Amino acid sequence: MIEFAPHERLLARHFTAEFPRPLKECPASERVLRLLRKQESPGFAPDEAIKAAVRNLLRLGGFKPTGRSKPASEYLEKAFQEGYLNPINAAVDVCNAVSLHSGLPISVIDLDLAQAPYQVKIVPEKVSYVFNPSGQELDLQGLVCFWDAHGPCGSPVKDSQRTKTTGETRRILVLIWGCQEIPEQVEASLCLYQELLQDCGASLAK
Repeated sequence: MIEFAPHERLLARHFTAEFPRPLKECPASERVLRLLRKQESPGFAPDEAIKAAVRNLLRLGGFKPTGRSKPASEYLEKAFQEGYLNPINAAVDVCNAVSLHSGLPISVIDLDLAQAPYQVKIVPEKVSYVFNPSGQELDLQGLVCFWDAHGPCGSPVKDSQRTKTTGETRRILVLIWGCQEIPEQVEASLCLYQELLQDCGASLAK
């Protein structure tokens, strides 16, 4: 489904899932909400080695993961510490819960807003995309990204507004931006992610 260009550090995991109804009608499970509040632990957590591995993953193509270009997982931890990590929809809430506890960035793509073919590769030139409703852009040069037929639309920093989930979303693609140095954390995150989606009523693609 996805063509991966060679990458010395990336250990990605991906799968698709479908919700029985539009996301606006599929609330997150109580377990997901407890994880978002850190009222429950999945049995693993991020540490400085994981943080360093993720940043080194982003640096490989020349990207600088600092300031506003930090990995999404670091933003989530800051949001939690400052008290503004709030539920959005089941797909995003599961993503945020797993990323918060694993320290790994994760992309969630609305499959009905993306168009095949799909690939993952480093952006070789100065390209950007809008990542929020207010029109702010992320410079992608040197960053490993998920691409669809129209260009990059997902990354370990921020996903494109073009293919983000909405209340009408039913089918999603999940991409965990894992690192080769920490395979156990990547696999544990994948297992938890799939469990939580099923808790929310989603079915996983076979």
